[in-house]
Amino acid sequence: MTTNSSFDHPALPERPELLGTQLFDLTGRVALITGGGRGLGETFAYALAAAGADIVVSSRSSGEIDAVAAEVRAMGRRAEAITCDITDEASVEAMVTEAVARMGHLDILVNNAGMNIRKPILEITLEEWQRVLDTNLKGYFLAGRAAGRVMVAQGHGKVINIGSIFVNTALPAQGPYASSKGAIMQLTRVMALEWAKNGVQVNLLSPTYFETAMTRPVYSDPTRKAFIEERTPMGRWGQPHELAGSLVFLAGHGSDFMTGQELLIDGGYTAW
Repeated sequence: MTTNSSFDHPALPERPELLGTQLFDLTGRVALITGGGRGLGETFAYALAAAGADIVVSSRSSGEIDAVAAEVRAMGRRAEAITCDITDEASVEAMVTEAVARMGHLDILVNNAGMNIRKPILEITLEEWQRVLDTNLKGYFLAGRAAGRVMVAQGHGKVINIGSIFVNTALPAQGPYASSKGAIMQLTRVMALEWAKNGVQVNLLSPTYFETAMTRPVYSDPTRKAFIEERTPMGRWGQPHELAGSLVFLAGHGSDFMTGQELLIDGGYTAW
């Protein structure tokens, strides 16, 4: 196993009171965010950049990720935008190869690209089912495998898979989405087990309902919006920036002895 001396764990102070912000300092690290052009992906790019990371954002189309990359550069960080079809093996492999070529190395993967089609099981078509699973599960496998090869070879890395409260609970009309997110939990555990001794940690960050373009159809429906608020002990939906701290924790030294785990950010939704 090879190691990168700049990330050796013994370099951190042994006394916790001396660690300070080093636990959350991502200076010198490179993060790749799939689905990084809008919604939570955009928030994740800015959060990691604010912590010091250089950023590669990816999605199917260039317009949104070009804008995010420009904003990251305005924050004083390096940034690249790479288009990719997350469901296509060759496209994903090319994305990771190009990210390493442009940035020099790859330390963090945020597997975020996703989609949802909300229909009852009796109404959803096979094509719709497959489209959700291809994006939400196959895409995570392809990106995780491609980035994992780089990280295992270099002896360190952080893979953060984005899950959902539907890893642990269910609602009607969420068949393919909930199935994909439940499967991602198991994929996270297997990746974690296989790569742990190579210095790579793999964890799952599972949000509840946050106000994004993907959840707008639910948020815009007064009945469904109220149901989520009533079901959430904190009485409201999450705001994207409220995931920033948890993401930076999973990307940094603070989670170095944590792998194969799920971190739920849900306002208490799953505590019932």
